[in-house]
Amino acid sequence: MGVFLRRLVTSYSLALLVLTCWPATTRFRSQTIGDRINWPPYQDMAVDLMRQYLRINTSNPPGNEIQTAKFFKAIFDKEGIQSEIFEYKPGRANIIARLKGNGSKRPIILLSHMDVVNADPSAWRVDPFSAEIIDGSIYGRGALDMKNEGLLHLMTMIILAREKPALSRDVIFLATADEEVKDEGSIWMIATKSDLFKTAEYLLTEGGDNLLENSQVKFVGVDVAEKAPLWLQLIATGQPGHGSRPMADSAPNRLVRAMAKIINYETPIKLLPAVEKFFHDVALLQPEPWRSKFANIGEALKDPAFVKELTGNKEYNFMLRNTISLTMLSGSKQTNVIPNTATCNIDVRLLPGEDPDAFIAELKQLIGDDTIKIERVNTFKPPNSAQINTELFDVISRVTKAHHPEALITTKMLSGYTESQLYRQLGITCYGWAPVYTTVEENEGVHGNNERITVKNVREGTREMFEVVSQIAR
Repeated sequence: MGVFLRRLVTSYSLALLVLTCWPATTRFRSQTIGDRINWPPYQDMAVDLMRQYLRINTSNPPGNEIQTAKFFKAIFDKEGIQSEIFEYKPGRANIIARLKGNGSKRPIILLSHMDVVNADPSAWRVDPFSAEIIDGSIYGRGALDMKNEGLLHLMTMIILAREKPALSRDVIFLATADEEVKDEGSIWMIATKSDLFKTAEYLLTEGGDNLLENSQVKFVGVDVAEKAPLWLQLIATGQPGHGSRPMADSAPNRLVRAMAKIINYETPIKLLPAVEKFFHDVALLQPEPWRSKFANIGEALKDPAFVKELTGNKEYNFMLRNTISLTMLSGSKQTNVIPNTATCNIDVRLLPGEDPDAFIAELKQLIGDDTIKIERVNTFKPPNSAQINTELFDVISRVTKAHHPEALITTKMLSGYTESQLYRQLGITCYGWAPVYTTVEENEGVHGNNERITVKNVREGTREMFEVVSQIAR
């Protein structure tokens, strides 16, 4: 994904919705679905296909996702699954496949992106596209972001096609290009081919956050909302000159004064209902005095000292306000030249429901210098969220509890972006979730070095993904 989201340092601080008790009949039904399938051959296949997938270099740029689209299509053709490739520009392609249900319920989409970020081979333990297995883990760029989930979606389609359970919903496999850069793949699909999937009720994609500690699953996070990136560039202009003759109103000086105001600006605290529920739910997990303050977070946020302490924690700060990060600076190419233009880029993340134009106006008023231009540098995708009280959320919870009774089932609002934001605009309930359980150390590989997934995750995730999809689709 374009911005990787780190796991929280402590697992329990993430728990928003803790689901601990499930009827015995529900657990038994979930297990029965798995028990009637001979899993080892499918799990062996999953490991083999995962390695094949990781060996396809879809580093973006340039992407070249057509290679993966053809890889998927060959498998779908062999399994008798209807599929179609859409090459929307040379080398850039999406693929969609469908298993038909009886139409009594609306479809579910299994969405993944095929591109990965670039990798520096010199910094890796093995070649990033070797898919070597070392100490029980498969190494490869995209092993966690997000070829792993694409592989689990693929295996679910294969198993559904072979085992032929009765389906009330169509199950739609959708793999897209360019998520890591401009998201052209999904944007193109929605603009030109939405008739193929716009009636769907549910969508599963990346964004979930599951933590493994001491060989136990501590929590399973289902992504139900994301903040939206609003990337802005500030442009200051002025008289150029020689560095030996300073000018107080030079472009760099004016830009620095504006940046100082921005980085020192504390955006207003905004307590959304979902975030308020988060603090209420995790209150009992906190030591005093935070326990009492979390339990009555609305009142506690009226205390400036508490606000300062709470928002000093980066894992809580982003939940409560729009955030601004200064990320890029540009001025003269020579030390002894005062440039006529200086620029900086800021990464703004807006809460669900926020208006980007209103936020830009807020920044202009803060800066107080009408000569400094503010321009957008990305295509803004409105922040949004999904309902929690749904059949799909219940199924994910049931299946997870059946396999990991010790785990907390939680909801998440992400600080960054996933493709869910695009598809929610079609009225589809979108969740970020995958049955892949990773340690903090393993998560460092996402967009980093030595990205890897355990063979155990591939094997066991194959069954858990199938059980969720087959239950929601029946």
